Amino acid sequence: MMKFVEPTLVDTDSSTLTDIQVESWREQGFVLVDGLLPIDIICKLFDAAISRFPAADSDEAAELNDFGGGMTFPDRNANFNLMSLHPHLLGVASQLLGVPVSELRLSQSDLWPKYGRTSGDRGNLDNQDQRMHLDYPNHTLTHPPTWDQPEAVEIIVYLCDEADVGGATAVVPREGQDDLAYAPPMVNTPGVSDVPWINDRSRAEAWFRENHPDVAEFRRRLYEREVYAKYRQGSVLLYRHDTWHRGTPLHPGSIRLAQNLTFRKAEATWISTLHPGWAWAMYKPDRRMERLIAEATPEQRSVLGFPAPGDVYWDSDKIDAVEARYGALGFDAAPYRRQLSWTGLD
Repeated sequence: MMKFVEPTLVDTDSSTLTDIQVESWREQGFVLVDGLLPIDIICKLFDAAISRFPAADSDEAAELNDFGGGMTFPDRNANFNLMSLHPHLLGVASQLLGVPVSELRLSQSDLWPKYGRTSGDRGNLDNQDQRMHLDYPNHTLTHPPTWDQPEAVEIIVYLCDEADVGGATAVVPREGQDDLAYAPPMVNTPGVSDVPWINDRSRAEAWFRENHPDVAEFRRRLYEREVYAKYRQGSVLLYRHDTWHRGTPLHPGSIRLAQNLTFRKAEATWISTLHPGWAWAMYKPDRRMERLIAEATPEQRSVLGFPAPGDVYWDSDKIDAVEARYGALGFDAAPYRRQLSWTGLD
């Protein structure tokens, strides 16, 4: 019988996580919350995405076997970019990692559709019924550190309702510091060591049974322990690079839309940015990145790698030059000049 986890409300006065929610993320590896993000931006983003992607019953959707493409930051859609740097998301990432927002870095923001289909074998890369996995192999060049030293927060913002489309995210809760499922090194997942990258559950587990029966038994127990995130529109799942999880099948003929984000500690430079560098977007004719830089708060800019006020990068000449680049678009250099004045370097 499937065991569902219901979302819990964040502290609505401060739009931050409660102590119990923080403890869940830090100890069990995940927490599912409601009330973190304004529903109006969720609805606007849903409308923009549903109009961009193929309809669930279209021939084009039927050909999409993997993740089906999507929006990546920075996108031409302003609501998507706003969500990527939303102060409430930055706030909870800061809260969980125990660092100021200025010491966070965005390393992933994408939004993609997943389509519900009837059962059938569609190859190794099919994402309909995913294998149990960890996310760190395609995020970091190294291996996650010990459990009590997390380096990143992964986030799924659900734009649909699980009751309508299915596809609950399955997660394996960590059961204390002696939990063998979470004992390092965590390498019993497709795409690590000599294990091929297989996304489809049945194909992945068949490979383990044939090639590593002991690992197959380890993984069988993971599936027995999984619980399912019963998300609603606007729910947010916060988890980690070293949390066991997977995607489950959607209702046939449906489409699920979700935005995936990762915020890392600035010092964890071995965690890669999944998309082309933000500066590459400066070539876009709509000037989406220039406008975003100009309109963002200093904290939001810092999450993209833009030097924060007070950073050693700044001097009077550099502030003047950057203001000349972005000033016509609304860039306010005052916080950078003010901090420079306080340090006596102007």
